[in-house]
Amino acid sequence: MNKVIVIGGGAAGLMAALSAAEAGASVTLLEGNEKLGKKIYITGKGRCNVTNACDPAAFLNKVVKNPRFLFSALNAFGPEDMMALLERLGCPVKVERGDRVFPVSEKASDVTRALEKELRRLGVSIRLNTKVSHISVENEAVRSAELEDGTRLDANRVIVATGGQSYPSTGSTGDGFRWMAELGHTVYPPLPSLIPLTCGAAWVSALQGLSLKNVRLTLKRGKKVLYSDVGEMLFTHFGISGPLVLSASAHMAELAPEDVELLLDLKPGLTAEQLDARLLRELDASGKRQLHTLLTTLYPASLAEEMPTLCGIPAQTPACEITREQRARLVKAGKELRLPVDGTRPLTEAVVTRGGVSVKEINPATMESKKIHGLYAAGELLDVDAMTGGFNLQIAFSTGHLAGRSAAEPAAL
Repeated sequence: MNKVIVIGGGAAGLMAALSAAEAGASVTLLEGNEKLGKKIYITGKGRCNVTNACDPAAFLNKVVKNPRFLFSALNAFGPEDMMALLERLGCPVKVERGDRVFPVSEKASDVTRALEKELRRLGVSIRLNTKVSHISVENEAVRSAELEDGTRLDANRVIVATGGQSYPSTGSTGDGFRWMAELGHTVYPPLPSLIPLTCGAAWVSALQGLSLKNVRLTLKRGKKVLYSDVGEMLFTHFGISGPLVLSASAHMAELAPEDVELLLDLKPGLTAEQLDARLLRELDASGKRQLHTLLTTLYPASLAEEMPTLCGIPAQTPACEITREQRARLVKAGKELRLPVDGTRPLTEAVVTRGGVSVKEINPATMESKKIHGLYAAGELLDVDAMTGGFNLQIAFSTGHLAGRSAAEPAAL
């Protein structure tokens, strides 16, 4: 029987411990916090977007970094398997818009509770408030995990599932990156992904609190479109946020703000020609009505107030005095309003971490290190990340499952 230590009680660690125990290993789960699944509690605004029920091809299309690495993990334990597991454990799930899967109770705590209950039924030793200082290796094989209090826990398999460096209050403090680097692995610097963006422009700050729905956000690098989708976004005191912005940020993590262009289409249901025709009708019917006032027929009041200035037109200009060239500028702003992004919020506020352990040094069929026998990595620790919608949690569950199952299998040294 293999002695397996799992470090980290988040999504990847919980699943690693569960699958290793199911496969017959003696499992100890070490968690530095006072409870398990602390990051799970805050996902989906506390509702826990546990996975996404889309087909495999669509799932991988939502993985921004190293999607091919996940073939084996998703094949071994995919979204349908996760949904079936939760149902079996007494936590029924439902599928919402965009194939997003949530517990029927809409309580993230029910997901963690169901998994923890199963771990205890399987005999997993769960040690909370337990911090690891380092992992001991002899002859390129795992030997033990050393705790901060000096205790040595012997094991021939160690699964590192400590997360990235986003939301450090949940325990994702980067310790796993340090251990893996100390053991000879390439660890790419952690960067924020799925993160709100900052904009210093005064007009963006003036729109603070404005939420836009059914708009299109497009991210371009030169002529290449990196991301484009229709949905919701929000103007804040620091810049912009919301689902569209977070998704766009996933494609910006390794790029400088000045290398990309972020464009907002306020009327994606209309072509430029159709918007021009509608604007012309409004102008013709408005006489001496001031421009910023008539624009409220097209946009929210706060945005209508800013649009003339953005187009270089005095806001008080009467509708009857708007020139064809000025109208063209208004149409351009309505279809391609440039958002002056200058950076991101701190890594600590990111939904997920880009970067981490190089997947070239991890066996994708087992999640075992190619450098250290008996050492496994799973979850956000790996240099793999995806869009919003339950994909990142599923990646954690899938890689954790594969790591746990593989660690439980007897193998010759």
